Amino acid sequence: MDRTQAYITDSLELHLFFARIMKEHAFFLTVGLLPPARELAREGETLMRRLEGVLSRAIALSGCAVRCRVLDSGEAVTEFTDLAECQTGKFTGLMPDRSLTARTLALRGREEETPPAPVRQVRQLNREALALVEQLIRYKLRLLDLVNGCAVFTANYPLLIQHILREARLYRSHLLRLEGMGCGSARELRDSELFWDRIMMEHALFIRGLLDPTEEDLIAAANRFAGDYRRLLDTAADRIVPSRETADLTQRFRDFKRSGVEGIEGCRIRSLILPLLADHVLREANHYLRLLGE
Repeated sequence: MDRTQAYITDSLELHLFFARIMKEHAFFLTVGLLPPARELAREGETLMRRLEGVLSRAIALSGCAVRCRVLDSGEAVTEFTDLAECQTGKFTGLMPDRSLTARTLALRGREEETPPAPVRQVRQLNREALALVEQLIRYKLRLLDLVNGCAVFTANYPLLIQHILREARLYRSHLLRLEGMGCGSARELRDSELFWDRIMMEHALFIRGLLDPTEEDLIAAANRFAGDYRRLLDTAADRIVPSRETADLTQRFRDFKRSGVEGIEGCRIRSLILPLLADHVLREANHYLRLLGE
């Protein structure tokens, strides 16, 4: 793959994953606010719809431009995403644009003979996404300050806001590097493992805290996953490349999340976890597994 095609492919694959993740962050923050914070909620919904616009344009440019392994990984959408969006929209009164999911499912992988998307359009999309994610970062920081100062109540943990803030900053760093405004690091592989191990650990903590207290077996399993990732984080700084243990643990955790989505969508698991949140964390585990495999 030449440099131009790599730039186009890397950019569009990044948006298919992260633009969806970011617009769902805005969604979760919006629906977690109560009526006294209606102005903050309106701002969050506006950011969500604008991020849906970025994702829509990325999908339009991605036909036969992204790799099959990315489309097949389950990081952009899963077989549960459409139902999760439908159920969550009904529960919250804020419906995500489900056409984006159908269009993503219809994408086909890159073929060598297919002309790449125009570089100019991809560059413009990257720069618009960068400006928008900067706004999202500022929104998350402001909300976190209000929550920590007891000025606003939200159904989201303060740690969850910090957690999604780190993910937005990672999206920004990838965009900066693609646009030549940032640089890669020789420690990038290890840094990526540290980042995603921490994300997975916090997912386990959130799952543990949002399950109904009667779901004792699931709570215990989530607690074990949190402990396992914490131990990996304690030893990861001494490794140059991810260990086999990392991949095995993430595979098991992904399977646990997958069962969780099935149970929540099927009304068999009692929790405060929205179906879309369950699918969201599943896609992030799929993304990490794909990175580990590469």
